[in-house]
Amino acid sequence: MKTAAIVKRNFERLALLTVMFFASVIAFAQETTTPKVDINTTETTTTTTTEEWFTNPLYWIIGALLLIALIAVVARGNRRSA
Repeated sequence: MKTAAIVKRNFERLALLTVMFFASVIAFAQETTTPKVDINTTETTTTTTTEEWFTNPLYWIIGALLLIALIAVVARGNRRSA
């Protein structure tokens, strides 16, 4: 009984391997030459550049100063006066 199950499993593996082999042969057996296509097109493109706000260093400096001021206010507000 044990050998029949082993033979059946090996036959299933062989069948699966055969199917995968022929599927790969069919996939690789496609035409390798590319047909010649003659298409002449002209295209004009216009590009516009816009500066984003986060690329301007002035905003970074103002943001850093506000962050430092906020940290100073929060740190000073925790002190108790005597």
